[in-house]
Order: sequence, then C-alpha cells, then structure tokens
Amino acid sequence: MQDDEKKGLSTFREAARTIPFKVSLSIAVVFVAIGIIFREPFEIFVANTFDWMVGYLGWTFILGGSVFLIMIVYLILSPLGEIKLGEDDEEPAYSNKAWLAMLFSAGMGIGLLFWGVSEPIWHYMWPAAGEADTAAALHKAMRYSFFHWGLHSWAIYAVVAGSLAYFSYRKGLPMLLSSTLYPILGRRGIEGGWGHAVNIIAVLATLFGIATSLGMGVMQIGGGLETLFGMPNNPVLWLTIIVVVSILAIISTTTGIDRGIKWLSQTNIIVAALLMLLVFVLGPTLFILNLFTHSLGGYLQNLIGMSFAIDAAGAGTPGWYQSWTIFYWAWWIAWAPFVGSFIARVSRGRTIRSFAIGVMVIPTIISMVWFSVFGGAALYMEHFGGGGLAEIVAADEALGFFALLSQFPLGSVLVAIAMVSVAVFFITSSDSGTYVIGMLTSRGNPNPPWALRVTWGALEGAFAAVLIMAGGLGALQTASIVGGFPFMIIMFLMLYCLFKALFEELREGSLPVERARIKAAIDDLRRERQL
Repeated sequence: MQDDEKKGLSTFREAARTIPFKVSLSIAVVFVAIGIIFREPFEIFVANTFDWMVGYLGWTFILGGSVFLIMIVYLILSPLGEIKLGEDDEEPAYSNKAWLAMLFSAGMGIGLLFWGVSEPIWHYMWPAAGEADTAAALHKAMRYSFFHWGLHSWAIYAVVAGSLAYFSYRKGLPMLLSSTLYPILGRRGIEGGWGHAVNIIAVLATLFGIATSLGMGVMQIGGGLETLFGMPNNPVLWLTIIVVVSILAIISTTTGIDRGIKWLSQTNIIVAALLMLLVFVLGPTLFILNLFTHSLGGYLQNLIGMSFAIDAAGAGTPGWYQSWTIFYWAWWIAWAPFVGSFIARVSRGRTIRSFAIGVMVIPTIISMVWFSVFGGAALYMEHFGGGGLAEIVAADEALGFFALLSQFPLGSVLVAIAMVSVAVFFITSSDSGTYVIGMLTSRGNPNPPWALRVTWGALEGAFAAVLIMAGGLGALQTASIVGGFPFMIIMFLMLYCLFKALFEELREGSLPVERARIKAAIDDLRRERQL
C-alpha cells in the first residue's frame, strides 16, 4: 500500500511539472481569487461579457452546432462508420448498459433534473414567437425542449469523443485533446507549444462547463431543502452544499472509473428511471403520451428551421435565442472536452457507427421521454389545472422540479428521492470531470494520480462557488459561453483532422470491409491454385 502511495505521489510530482498543469492551475487560481476579492466588479464584468458574446458571436454557435450534427450523421451513414475505435479484433471495453449509464450521467444528469420542468414552463410563458399561455405555446414549449436536449447536443459530444478515441486507440497517440490535431501538428506539435495551448483551453473550458452544471445542481439541492425543510435557498446554503458534495465527489473519483463512477452512474440511472415511472403512472399519462408523439413529429418536421434560426430581423421574442439556444450550444461545447474525453475513455473497441448511434440517438430519445414525462405533467397542470408552477419557476428555476413532485401523493418522499438523485448526478459529473482534467494535465495518463484528481476536484467546487456568488444562473451561463467559444474553433480543426485520417484509411483500403474483401479474394486465389 505504501509503495502504491509513493508511486502515486511520484506520478503527481511528474504531472505537476508539465506546462498544461502549471498554466491551467495558475489561471484557475487567479480566476477564483479575482472572483473572491473583487466580487462586485467581477459580477458586472460577467454580465457585460455575456451581452457582448451573445450579441456578436451568437451566430457562430448556431452554425457550429448544425455543422457538427451534419458531420456525425455522415459518419453514421458512410463506409467510414465501419472503422473501429481500436484494433480490428477488439471488443468493447464496457457492456452497453454500463457504457450508456456512464455517458448519460456524465453528459446531462444534473441539467435534466434542473430544466426538466422549468424549461418547458419557461417556453410556455415566454415562447420564441407568438402568444404565451396558449395551446400553441404549449406545443412549442415541448418541441424546443426536445431541440435543446436532442441530437445537436450529443453530436457535439460525439465530435470530441470520436476524434479522441480514434487517434488514441487506433493511432496509438496519448489520450490528450491535442492528439486529435495530429494530422496538422505532427508528433512534435501535439507535445509542443500548440499542443499545450489546446490542452490548456480544454482544461479551462471544462472548468467553466462543469462549474455551470455544478452551480445548477447546488441551486437545485438548495431548492429541495427549501421545499422539504423550509431552509432559505440562499448563497450561504449553496456554499455549504458545494463543500459537502465536492468532498464526496473527490472521494468517489479516487476510486476510479471501474468502481466509484461506474457504480454511481448505474445506480442513479435506476433511481431516476423509477422516479420518472412514478410520475408517468400517477400523472396525466394519456396527455404525456399524446404530447410526446405530437412533439416528436414537430421536432423532426422543424429540425432544419430550428437549427439555423436566430431571429435576425427581431420578429420573435427579444432575447429568446440568446437566452436559450445560443446558451445551450455554448454550454454543450464547453462541456465537450470533459464529456467527450470521458466518453472516449470508456468507448474503446466500438465501431464509429455503433459509437455515434449510441452516443447521439439513444440519449436523445431518453431526454425526450424525460421532458415529456416531467415537463408534460407540469404543462398539463399549468394549462388545464389551477396553475401556480409558472410563478414558482419565474421566481426560482431550481424549485420547478420539486414544485411539480410536491403535487403528487407522497410528494415529500418523491422530493427526497429527487434530491438524492441530483446529489449523485452532481458527484458523477464532478468526479468524471476531475478524471478528465487529470488526464489532460498528466500527459494523457488514462489513470491520473489521485492527488491530481483531488486538486482539480477542489478547484471545480471553487469555480462553481465563485460563479454562483457573482450572479447565480446568469454568471453560470456566461461561463459556458466564455469557455465554449475558443474550444469550438478547436472542434472545427478536430473535424478536419478526423476526416482527413479516415479518408486516408479509405484510400489505403484499410477499412474492415475492404480488408475482408481483399482477404476473401486472396483465399479464392489460393483455393484455385490448389485445385
């Protein structure tokens, strides 16, 4: 045991000497210090930054999200999908059940619980266009919820995860995001200055993206405590929750992927599924089924139009796209280094096609079902019932989910279960994030030393605390956009490099299908000679 500890500390000291670790840590510490010392100016700066970025750069996120989706769909449909993320004879490292549970918990867990009720209600009372509080607004509310949590988001993750898994497992490069740019940087480049810059940007984007989700999780746990025990959902409570849950997340991440993260992910998926089933059975079941069917059709029918909509002439609701679609695309991109790296870490041995379908299609369907059940039940109560949820959501988005559950029999029990689920999603997001940042700052070590994970786990909690104190949800949204934009540029380069390498394999006849055809032809020639 002592030898393992000495080895771990030695590996940590080695990682601590790397440029990505030193620079990323320095920037993170300075950011936290500025947020604490200059709180009021920092809050004003955050608000101004958000306004400027969505006003001048919002269109880039709209175009970028659609390009990423188109490219992943092409990979699924083309012969390139036959290529394995690893050697040709490798089997998947994890079962489908464990794999889906881990990528879903890391990818969207906290967000679904935070926005599952609040987003549809917001769209109902503040639609993209048209009158609020109408049947048309209700249908649009669910359609846009599907849109924001659907194919685009998971395609963004798939770009990063697929690129990293391909260059790491098939080309034998380190599991660093700089490795995805190997075709244009070369071996010296990915380990030199440009490679360090890519990995540093990825670390900072990950910190901002995770801080956004952790901040939402903290606010929602606080909302649950307020619902159950009447505790004031204020910054003091939020800071307490951050400290407690961050400690639990650090403990979890030290156990590694195969124990802590894997077990928590699978357990929480079961808890969340049971909660959803209860609401489906006890709630307006027929309305939920009808709304799901109607909204799915509306989503598919309007997908292209929604994908490129930004309301250039101001015909719709002012500020809607900036507050919703642009924020979401930036959030997914800011999360992409973390979620993409984590998905790549657990996706070895899958073909690109099965990987892309698993990453993009199945979680999208699960997200749609989730929003239909919880958001559908909330919309039914608001539109056909006595109302009341809209006022709660407008006052505090974090209370929406618990306000809905409180309407059902044994509401307090459901709220308690939901709180546990939020906390576990918090832990899995945080420990997965620390794992990935540990990889990025330890030369791609797939099992970064525990001391490194503890360091980054503590900084993640500090980031979330600073942003919450600097303006709550608005500051968290700004963090996503600030972290997402520079990494989006890197993602375009990733796509170029990935397709360049894949088409080279195609030209060389090294695709599995081509190799099988060549082998069959050789076997036929041998049999003919023997005859």
